[in-house]
Amino acid sequence: MSDVNEALMGFGISDSDEHSAGHQPLERTSSHAMAQMAFTLEWQCENARHRETLVARKFNFWRDILPPELEADLLDRPVGHSAQHRFAAGDLLPPYQASQLIEIRDQAFKRNYRPGHFLEPRAGRFYPRGFIAGTRDIFPGDIRPFRVAEVGQDKLKVELNHPLAGRELQVTATIQDIWAAGDEHGGRCEDVAEMICNNGPGMQARWHNRPTDFFSDIPFSRPAPEPDTAFYAMPRLVGHVDTTASAQIAAIYGELLANDARVLDLMSSLQSHLPADHAGEVLGLGLNAEEMAANPQLSSHQLHDLNLDQTLPYQDASFDAVICSLSIEYLVKPFEVFAEVARVLKPGGRFIVSFSNRWFPPKVTRLWEGAHEFERPGIVLEYFLRDGLFGDLHTRSIRGLPRPADDAHAHQRDASDPVYAVWGTRA
Repeated sequence: MSDVNEALMGFGISDSDEHSAGHQPLERTSSHAMAQMAFTLEWQCENARHRETLVARKFNFWRDILPPELEADLLDRPVGHSAQHRFAAGDLLPPYQASQLIEIRDQAFKRNYRPGHFLEPRAGRFYPRGFIAGTRDIFPGDIRPFRVAEVGQDKLKVELNHPLAGRELQVTATIQDIWAAGDEHGGRCEDVAEMICNNGPGMQARWHNRPTDFFSDIPFSRPAPEPDTAFYAMPRLVGHVDTTASAQIAAIYGELLANDARVLDLMSSLQSHLPADHAGEVLGLGLNAEEMAANPQLSSHQLHDLNLDQTLPYQDASFDAVICSLSIEYLVKPFEVFAEVARVLKPGGRFIVSFSNRWFPPKVTRLWEGAHEFERPGIVLEYFLRDGLFGDLHTRSIRGLPRPADDAHAHQRDASDPVYAVWGTRA
């Protein structure tokens, strides 16, 4: 079983799920069982490896559709069992079709598709298909993504293939909990291939390894222009994701960092999200002294506004690792900061950036707020790639885990905050 699936096994059915609501637990799966399943998709693009984990908390073995290559190895199995299969390009998803890369008139892109917003097409970016309604029988309400591949003077080349089309894909399915299915009263049949591959995976990769144009249109402007030191002057002393999501970030850090690593916690605050038993020195660099003083994992801390001064106050090769947790969306000069991170990292040291889909609206950058959730790892990859200072690049996503029942937002959403991470190694 992979390290990620071992970490996920610690978060089974919560109090709000069917099993603990009175349904009969089972020891093994069957065609009449329900289960919590973790599906992990792994794939590779030209410059990074990617892993997407989606937890299906009410998977129905009778109704929902598994790839045949996995189904036989998941029936009559206990909790903890994993099945894995590598799919050649075109086996799990429709194959790449050259006919789905088409050229359209520039005017066919509806720049004012969203009332009150005016968007220019940018090479490599994704948009709902409704932006090009009328092309290939696409209707205005079609929200499936398409990609602008190239922008010409009066024409656009657009990609209608699935973002993962043409790639080899590996899928791992892990059984996390099993219980007896109740009486059937309708419901929707879920196709696992669509469940794990649609709505984002693949969108973080470049098109034909050409840099994605994320950086036109004043990307780093923000609604609140006052200095960050003023905005963060008052401590908030709250977590920025739920405890399940925080534990997933800690599991990623624990997997990637040596226990005794000397770590710089960049844009630090109340929590570093490192494993509780991390034994190495952790230095915090942030904007609120009271929040950092309350962070039990920091060995020391220092006030520093990276949006005013990108120079890190440390010597070259000072750290085994640098982390940036739930804050990357606030940087207005990320390229300069990433270059400084490379300077203070030891050769072979890792820089790990983790984030979710929650932020302080006045301080988030225009680029981040306007991007699709799965384009954001692509934004961070561009930060890593631009100056060639990092190698061995990876992205990871974890979605669908149950939200803790005692979480303040449990009455609004039953899924834990999604976790995304991007990391690279100092060349």
